Amino acid sequence: MTEFGVGTYIRNVVRTLGRLDHETTYFLLGPPGKVKEIGALPPNFYPVPLAEPERSLKSFRDFRTVVKRLECDLVHVPNLFSIPRALPCPYVMTVHDMLEHLSRARQQTGFWGSFHFQLTKRVLNGAARIFAVSNFTKIEIEKLFGIPTERIEVVYNAIDERFLHGHASAGDRQLIAQRYQVNYPFLLYAGRISPHKNVVRMIEAFSALKTELEKDHAFPDLKLIIIGDDVSGNPDLRRTVVRSGVQNDVRFLGFVPIEVLRTFYDQAKIFIFPSLYEGFGLPPLEAMAHGTPVVTSNVSSLPEVVGNAAVLVHPENVFEIMRALHRVLLDQPLREKMKERSYRQAAKFSWEKSVRRLLEVYQQFPAAPDTEPGGQSASARRNTKAGVA
Repeated sequence: MTEFGVGTYIRNVVRTLGRLDHETTYFLLGPPGKVKEIGALPPNFYPVPLAEPERSLKSFRDFRTVVKRLECDLVHVPNLFSIPRALPCPYVMTVHDMLEHLSRARQQTGFWGSFHFQLTKRVLNGAARIFAVSNFTKIEIEKLFGIPTERIEVVYNAIDERFLHGHASAGDRQLIAQRYQVNYPFLLYAGRISPHKNVVRMIEAFSALKTELEKDHAFPDLKLIIIGDDVSGNPDLRRTVVRSGVQNDVRFLGFVPIEVLRTFYDQAKIFIFPSLYEGFGLPPLEAMAHGTPVVTSNVSSLPEVVGNAAVLVHPENVFEIMRALHRVLLDQPLREKMKERSYRQAAKFSWEKSVRRLLEVYQQFPAAPDTEPGGQSASARRNTKAGVA
């Protein structure tokens, strides 16, 4: 699992289920390494190793065979697969975003584009219930695939509990000063590095901000720190940094553990997240849990997630991003107001609240009654067995 994306979702949902539900039998189907990352769980959770690549045809066949052998009553598939499962029991599915389908639709026409669309539609239509991680994602599913609104449930994501441990200590600050040589004020971006994340425009906005700050004689040593994927696969970013003249002021740190990331969130002057598309968008919420001012996009799910606690910008307007950064950096009353609002906004989302709603839906699919000799029904409320892909 990575610290970003579906792995974070699975880890937090399963851990929270482990705290809330000691009655239901859960089978965790997947690669042993990923299941191990979840950590200790109560005795009603059983890991079932599936070693095949997750999206291979053999993996789908093995998955179905295991679900049938275990007599599962319900399967929760934690992200959108386009290959129909044909499972022997109902399944519910979490949809994080429609980005893969949207990008393929733009790039693929003809047979393969249509084939991908039809498979995805079949998977969604086959789900007993769909969990969308935001209202934005729910509307996207309805609009693209014509799924009835009553079959889609909005169940929000939340931040990892490790971001809720309070502010960074002196020891935490010393760690990033020594290990990462960070002893200057900085803006922060954390997340994947891919075209829809809009990192190129963010670098251009930072370059323009440095020019403005020179005029103000303010923050001469301000840096931009980018945490996420290895930048080697994104040569455009290096070229943008050089072209913008900020090669001494932009640092790419790659992946850092959550324990270190929370210190960066805590120390950042501003968290900047100008993404063009997010199904939910966790990083701004993680920054808000530390009271860090956030500048983010006014598109997709982001306004829904950040509420009135962030400054919203048009993500394709470099100078609008720059002006927002300039204002938030220098306006201390605004920073204080954003800090208070950030704490309140982050507190609206919790894994316990979200997983309780998942459990309510699980319980709408009770176990089939056992039949005793003579055709009499035994307990209709034996423990439901849920498989989690």
